[in-house]
Amino acid sequence: MRNTNRKPTIQRKYYFINHHIEAASLRVIDTVGNQVGLLSKQEALDKARALEMDLVLIAPHASPPVAKITDFKKFLYQEEKKAKEAKKGIKKSIVKDLKLSLFIAPGDLERMMEKAREFLEDGNQLRLNLTLKGREMAKKDMAFELIKKFIAAMGEVTISKEPRQEGRVIRTVLARKK
Repeated sequence: MRNTNRKPTIQRKYYFINHHIEAASLRVIDTVGNQVGLLSKQEALDKARALEMDLVLIAPHASPPVAKITDFKKFLYQEEKKAKEAKKGIKKSIVKDLKLSLFIAPGDLERMMEKAREFLEDGNQLRLNLTLKGREMAKKDMAFELIKKFIAAMGEVTISKEPRQEGRVIRTVLARKK
């Protein structure tokens, strides 16, 4: 049995440094960011050692490969910082769930609609679940009508997933219109 509670491992990019670089000639960039030019691997390593720095291969698939003379630990820190900064600007859309029942009181339905509006205004998606219990399975048409009424009352929304029955549950996914 597999353990599904493990956290996903972070995939880190692997960099070739110093003598692990296999290319014979490299386009070298110095510590400031200026291009030194096309050098052999040994010449580039000698320049890096003279500055007490590392030679890091940053573009292995370029022709010729690009290497940078830098402190490797500092380079990794800056790359991590860039990745975090790029991640900061992205807001993930969360899918919020609302559970309805077929014979819901009008006041409760209004409260659910207010909650749904709040979720959508926050930029989240909304999944409506209407569960049919016992003899309610015979009243599927009423359930679909209730969902259509709910969607119509919400106003400007986009239906990401059309209402459909999945077992005893009728589901639909809504999002705010852009």
